[in-house]
Amino acid sequence: MIAAIGEGNRVLGKDKKLLWHIPEDMKFFRDTTRGHAVIMGRKTFESLGKPLPQRMNIIVSRNPNKIANTGECLFVDSLEKAIALAKDWEPKNDDAEIFIIGGAQIYTAALPFADRLYLTLVEGQYEGDAFFPEYPEFTRVISERKSEGNGYTYTFLTLQRSS
Repeated sequence: MIAAIGEGNRVLGKDKKLLWHIPEDMKFFRDTTRGHAVIMGRKTFESLGKPLPQRMNIIVSRNPNKIANTGECLFVDSLEKAIALAKDWEPKNDDAEIFIIGGAQIYTAALPFADRLYLTLVEGQYEGDAFFPEYPEFTRVISERKSEGNGYTYTFLTLQRSS
């Protein structure tokens, strides 16, 4: 799973929009997910406005038949189907990863399936209406790097699920 969240309350966004614009985080997201399958909810897909290039975009929707599948996007009606499609598509190599990219409902549903979290923790107090789920079972720190930019202070944190 990959997300930028408020450090204190795990807020993701408000009114279907991110609360911040951090170019370094956007680059991290792009570089980390490029070449992989990304799974998202319909609202997240609609907020993006188009498929993410150089990735297999799999969109989970309660009514996937309303939207046609294309070469860049597949629409399915369950997270389990999305994960199965991503596993079939994902290259069979050591760095094969499937990324859950939002929104809040998909993050919550996918947390039990996740092994690793790539989080950008944005310092400060933010109000929103979408939140990342609590993740107490992810305690093993793989990497941690603090940074600043565009008026924000944030930490890139990669966590592994504890055994």
